Amino acid sequence: MIYRFETPEFLWLLLLIPLLALLKGRKGSAASIRFPATALARQISAFVRSRPGKFLVNLRLIALSLLILALARPQFGTSFNEIEASGIDIVLAVDLSTSMWAHDFKIKGDPVDRLTVVKRVMEDFIGKRPNDRIGLMAFAAAPYLVSPLTLNHEWLLQNLQRLKIGLVEDGTAIGSAIGSSVNRLRAQKAKSRILILLTDGASNRGDISPAAAAEAAAAYGIKTYTIGVGKKGEVPFPVRLDNQGNPIRDRRGRIILRPGRSDIDAESLQNIAETTGARYFRATDAETLEDIYDEIDRLEKSEIKIKYRATFTDMFKWPALAGLGLLLAELLLGQTRYRRLP
Repeated sequence: MIYRFETPEFLWLLLLIPLLALLKGRKGSAASIRFPATALARQISAFVRSRPGKFLVNLRLIALSLLILALARPQFGTSFNEIEASGIDIVLAVDLSTSMWAHDFKIKGDPVDRLTVVKRVMEDFIGKRPNDRIGLMAFAAAPYLVSPLTLNHEWLLQNLQRLKIGLVEDGTAIGSAIGSSVNRLRAQKAKSRILILLTDGASNRGDISPAAAAEAAAAYGIKTYTIGVGKKGEVPFPVRLDNQGNPIRDRRGRIILRPGRSDIDAESLQNIAETTGARYFRATDAETLEDIYDEIDRLEKSEIKIKYRATFTDMFKWPALAGLGLLLAELLLGQTRYRRLP
C-alpha cells in the first residue's frame, strides 16, 4: 500500500494554522458584561463551564486543517513492476546415449558420469536466465521433447532432473536433434533464438545429416552453439548395465569401471556452429563446462525492461467530510452548549 497527494501544493496552507492559533490567542474578545466588582464575577464563573472559547477555536482549526488536506487530494493505491522479457528463446539439446555413462568427470575429487555434471551445470545456467523462455530436447538414436519453451523454470528443472541415460534407443542422432529443435524455434517471434547442443560422440543415427540440419538452422536465423564433452581416447566406462539400464555395482556400492573408447567428432560440431554464426566449445572437466555455459550466457545476454505501474484511489472525501462535520459541530456548540451571553 502506498499513498500520495495529487495536489501537494495546497499543503503549504497548513503553515497558516499555527499562525491563526497564535493570533487568536493574543487577541482577546470584548467583554459581554461589565461587573462592578471581581467578587461578583467569581461567583458567576463558578456556574460556567471552563474554557469553552478555546475548545471551539481548536475545533475550528482542526476542521480547517482537514479541509486543506482534502484540497491536497490524498490518494492510496497499489503499485507493481511489470517485467518485459528480453525476447530470447533457448532450446537445450542433451545427448543421452550410453557413452554419457563415462566417468571421466569429477565432483569434489570423486569420479562421476558425464550426464550428472551436465545436469548440474545446465541447472545453474537456467537459474541465471529467469526471463528467457527455455525448452529441453533430449536425444540418442532419436530426439524427443522433454519440455517445450517455457518461463516456468521450476517445472523445467524438474524435467531436467528426470533425464536418464537409456530412455530411448542407443545412438547419436545429432542432425535429427538439431532439426527437431529448429522446428520448435522457427515459428517463434523472439528477437533471438538459439540452440545449445551438447554431445559426447559422433553422429551415427538419424534421417538428416548434421550439416544439412545446420543449414536449416542458419536459414531460420537460429544460432547453434555446440559443446563436445568428455575426453578422447581411453576413459573409464561401467563394465555393464543391468536390465534397468543402470551400471553394475560391487558389494560396496561402487560402480565397476573398465577402460573404453571415447570419440568426439569435433570437426562436425565446429562446422555446425560456424554455419549458424555461433561457436564450438570443448569441455573435458566440470570446471571447463561451467565456464562454457557462463560464456554463452554472456554472449546471449538478456535485456530486461521494467515498467512501473500504480493504481490510486482518491480519499479526499474523508478529510473533507470530517472537516465539514467539525465545522458544523463548532457552529452547533457555539449556539447551544457553549453559547456566549449577548
